[in-house]
Amino acid sequence: MRGHAKREVQRFFPADRRRLERVLSVAREARLYRRVEAVLLVAEGQPISEVARHVRATRFSVRGWLERYLAAHDAAALADRPRPGRPHSAPRLTPCRLAAALARDPRGCGYQATSWTVPLLRQYLHRRHGITVGARTLRRRLHEANYRWKRPRYVYVGRAVHLAQKKGE
Repeated sequence: MRGHAKREVQRFFPADRRRLERVLSVAREARLYRRVEAVLLVAEGQPISEVARHVRATRFSVRGWLERYLAAHDAAALADRPRPGRPHSAPRLTPCRLAAALARDPRGCGYQATSWTVPLLRQYLHRRHGITVGARTLRRRLHEANYRWKRPRYVYVGRAVHLAQKKGE
């Protein structure tokens, strides 16, 4: 055991290996599994460079994971942190505003349609609320809000007079 590896092993408590092994056995996410495995290997005395090669990461990453774990002695510190992500492309298109628009009848808004379509809804949102939104974004927002669209089915009002004759009865 080299000096660096020995120094890292001394920073672990006796219960840390058991805790890491338990987390490793139930880990479902590949990233968390990889990080816990790296920390566990260092806790068992393997050098950081060999551990980095084993988990296919850089030594810098392994050191970072090690520091995160040793700061709290909790494997939850190795989980992915929430990332902000890309902001909404149409922040003014709220679920409430979308629901209010879909609750209206397109005929009452001046359109010659009985149900909303994505192009029609885009036009309405731009004209009425000044919201410019792409068709793909609008479809995604409708899907996130659990809206589904099905083609209307035509239903005959009454039975045909000669229905029995048509069926060969």
